[in-house]
Amino acid sequence: MPKLYYQGHSSYRLTSDDGKVVFIDPYVGDGYELPADIILVTHGHHDHNQIDKCTQKPGCRVITHEDALIGGVYQTFDVSGVTIEAVMAGNLLHNPKKCVGYIITVDGVKLYASGDTSKTEQMVEFAARAIDYAVLCADGKFNMGLREAAECARLIGAKHNIVVHTKPGALFDRSKAEKWDAPNKLIVEPGQEVVLNR
Repeated sequence: MPKLYYQGHSSYRLTSDDGKVVFIDPYVGDGYELPADIILVTHGHHDHNQIDKCTQKPGCRVITHEDALIGGVYQTFDVSGVTIEAVMAGNLLHNPKKCVGYIITVDGVKLYASGDTSKTEQMVEFAARAIDYAVLCADGKFNMGLREAAECARLIGAKHNIVVHTKPGALFDRSKAEKWDAPNKLIVEPGQEVVLNR
């Protein structure tokens, strides 16, 4: 089964059974020494797009919001057996025309990476997608707060919900994560790696 290593803030790394490495929104933390096959960026803010932190394998595929949303159409990619589908993201501080989330399928496990967002109209469709893990932001300043993020978790209906981007300027806020009233909540600390089960 694939593994998720949480680096902090909105940065995390997925590793497949056969060693494929996917970085999502590289910015902080450690673990960047594993060479990347894929790097995903949800939007252009500096705390989500530090691509140079990642060691890259030859032929590494970098997919940014600009690649993932073209002419108002959300793109889908198949890279080395990993499927990446761009989906809606945005709020008052994040232009929906310049932001995306991703639904990533690796080793049969489906993970929703929200990026920086509030509730989107597309989330009501996600329950039918049988998502295994939803990784949601909840800082309450630049994005939705804990209450709205819990509402989104209920809409999406993932088997497991992980909260990130909990406090601006910090890797993680454990107290906020503990207060998050989401179903099937899984608290993952920076520097922790978890196995993702279907």
